[in-house]
Amino acid sequence: MATSVPLGTAATYGVLANTAITNTGPTVVAGDLGVSPAGAVTGFPPGTVTGTIHVNDAAAAQAQADLLVGYANALSQPVTGTVATELGGTTLNPGVYNSLSGTFSLNGTLTLDAQGNPNAVFIFKTTTTLITGAAGNVNLINQAQSANVFWQVGSSATLGAGSTIRGSILAFTSITATTGAIVDGRLLALGAAVTLDSNAVNVPPLSTCQVVVQPVAGPVVVGQPTPVSALVTCNGLPVSGASVTFTGGAVPVTATTNAAGIATGSLTFNTAGAATITATVTAAGSGCACTGVVSAPLPITVTPQPSCLVVIQPVTGPVVVGQPTPVSAVVTCNGLPVVGGSVTFTGGAVPVTATTNAAGVATGSLTFNTAGAATITATVTAAGTACACTGVVSAPLPISVTPATGPLSVAPACWHVNLPIPIPSLFAATLTATVTPAQAGVTVTFFVSGLPVGTAVTNANGIATLNAGLSILQISASSYTATATVGGVPVQATGALRPCFPPV
Repeated sequence: MATSVPLGTAATYGVLANTAITNTGPTVVAGDLGVSPAGAVTGFPPGTVTGTIHVNDAAAAQAQADLLVGYANALSQPVTGTVATELGGTTLNPGVYNSLSGTFSLNGTLTLDAQGNPNAVFIFKTTTTLITGAAGNVNLINQAQSANVFWQVGSSATLGAGSTIRGSILAFTSITATTGAIVDGRLLALGAAVTLDSNAVNVPPLSTCQVVVQPVAGPVVVGQPTPVSALVTCNGLPVSGASVTFTGGAVPVTATTNAAGIATGSLTFNTAGAATITATVTAAGSGCACTGVVSAPLPITVTPQPSCLVVIQPVTGPVVVGQPTPVSAVVTCNGLPVVGGSVTFTGGAVPVTATTNAAGVATGSLTFNTAGAATITATVTAAGTACACTGVVSAPLPISVTPATGPLSVAPACWHVNLPIPIPSLFAATLTATVTPAQAGVTVTFFVSGLPVGTAVTNANGIATLNAGLSILQISASSYTATATVGGVPVQATGALRPCFPPV
């Protein structure tokens, strides 16, 4: 699809040359006229210019620089159709056209049909010349605009006496307009002179504000915010500070263009299927009439939310600084377990990756180096299922990491009446001690009121548990003590002992 050729400051020029502008007769140029980098303007008067004449000044130099950018843009646009060298007697729709011969001639009427789109663009590209005869004429229908017609000429253009051309001629070398030729557009020569003879050159209106929605990166998923952006230009130059409203999602969003003319926002789509994104300029302080300009809609495809689900299981037992904490997650696809999925757990000092078993459960171990609030997250990094599981992330599981204790610690305990028959002791309590870091096989001796009540051996988690019988004298104590030898060093810890409620 053809896009408008950016002319920058060259857009105000009816005639622009590199070496010279020569005129004979009462030529009228409705716009600026200029020559750069070196040359002269002759024949004005009798010719007249409604704008400003620039001879080898900074404005003309800038216009030539902008013309070069525009010429390169037209040259690079991909051809959408190859047509006959003779354009007379044909009707063409918007597009980019060339000919097999590399040149164009116009000896009849060429009709350009915009098909009701006032922004439709027509570009004609030649490797050598453009030559129009006396009967050459360009006719615009169905809202076609001269401002949107461009002739990229590889060498020189010659306009026959009395012919009418519409659009901007961007010639690499020179342009000659013979007696009475009419130009509803521009004569812009990059490399040499422009020669005029009793011509009328009328610069089209400069309403060249353009808004283009940029392609969306990545998939668009139902319910997930999608970044969107649009570029706003005035005569090919970026418009900063413009207010752009994006529509197409559940709720429109408005953003402001930056110095590069780009506005960025985010849309959310609630329904899967085909959709479009449109950007509208609602305010812009630029030389163009940008307010109300609407982009072409950008078609997108909204995909359903993935039905893959990753759920972290609650952590059992305390999470202690420096101690490995078992973690697990269940991965399901449409409610069924995903086998062989690669799951990475994060939140601890080092991420750990595990593979789901036949029940869809992946189990690993994380270590936390800092006490306080933390979260554990599980991400599927690879899964061969019908669901789009890869990259699916669980909801974070909040946990509390407790500081590391000494090598031996005890948990609070409570005593109760040893029912139904108080044998062999009238009272009983469950006493617990933990060796840190976890070490199995350590013998722990428990004391109440200074009297030993029994021993227990730590399990793989470093926990020793004793169901102890207590006398009436011992329940009067408010604490109990555990002793052990860890790493060859005797250690002990004391914990609270209270009556249970109810104490039976």
